[in-house]
Amino acid sequence: MLNYLARRLIGLIPVFFGITIISFFVMHLAPGKPTDLQTSLNPKITYEARVRMEKLYGLDKPVHVQYVDWLKRFVRLDFGRSFLDDRPVIDKISERIPITLLINISSLLLIFAIGIPLGILAAVKRHTLRDKLTTVFVFIGFSTPEFWLALLLMSLFGITLGWLPISGIKSLDFEYLSFAGKVLDVARHIALPVCIAAFGSLAGISRYMRSSMIGVIGQDYIRTARAKGLRESQVVYKHALKNALLPVITIIGLSIPGLIGGSVIFESIFAIPGMGRLFYESVMARDYATIMGVLSIGALLTLLGNLLADVAYSYADPRIRLGSKE
Repeated sequence: MLNYLARRLIGLIPVFFGITIISFFVMHLAPGKPTDLQTSLNPKITYEARVRMEKLYGLDKPVHVQYVDWLKRFVRLDFGRSFLDDRPVIDKISERIPITLLINISSLLLIFAIGIPLGILAAVKRHTLRDKLTTVFVFIGFSTPEFWLALLLMSLFGITLGWLPISGIKSLDFEYLSFAGKVLDVARHIALPVCIAAFGSLAGISRYMRSSMIGVIGQDYIRTARAKGLRESQVVYKHALKNALLPVITIIGLSIPGLIGGSVIFESIFAIPGMGRLFYESVMARDYATIMGVLSIGALLTLLGNLLADVAYSYADPRIRLGSKE
């Protein structure tokens, strides 16, 4: 298992640097420069001052030279300084990343807790009213835009009913609350973003779980277990569930990039100070250093998420570990 894990980790290195190369060059293809925000609003600035500013930031160098310079700093865990406020990029990310991780991890737990049991129930009770209702739910989940759903829920729970806050991550009196009060306050603020982030993936996971479970419960060893007189719950959850989870684990690993990328949408809508909103603000300001920092951290988290999915897959199916040793 350790050899399999070591090979997977080594294989992630060229993939990660390939992502950074593509991101860096595509970023420079976009119109505008980081200095435009500082110079375009000042009609008195001269051409010479603009040239000096570009030289100060290293923007006068060829793109491949800029990438090499960025890479040298990155291997030292130095993401550079933001063009907007001259703060270290690593400090800005370290302030925002816990919020994004909290929302995305909560979304994944919600997907696990609801999507998998829902898929199992639909498979066991297929062609019944429950199965048909699950199918309707899946189609609604796939077809509903996240931003539109966010606006509807904000209007319903935040404005009409007044149950949940619709912006920020904490209340104005957060510092004066007790520990339990602080936890409850944060939970109320992230309730809507978590539900929106999980809604689309929840529908998909439940459908994949249903298809996988239907394929497994039709196998001979499941019929043998039933013929031995085992209870239906033992047949489903002890014998069928483990094998039915194999393709679902892969789908969950592939859904992690969507959760991280989707944070740009709901963090902007709900004014949540996370990495998604930081990325959006950096793109609008052409803040190259911060953009690359956020993309690098996002790529790293995505690759690690896929690695965890592969490890979970190998634990669920020992044949993968045996195949990796050959």
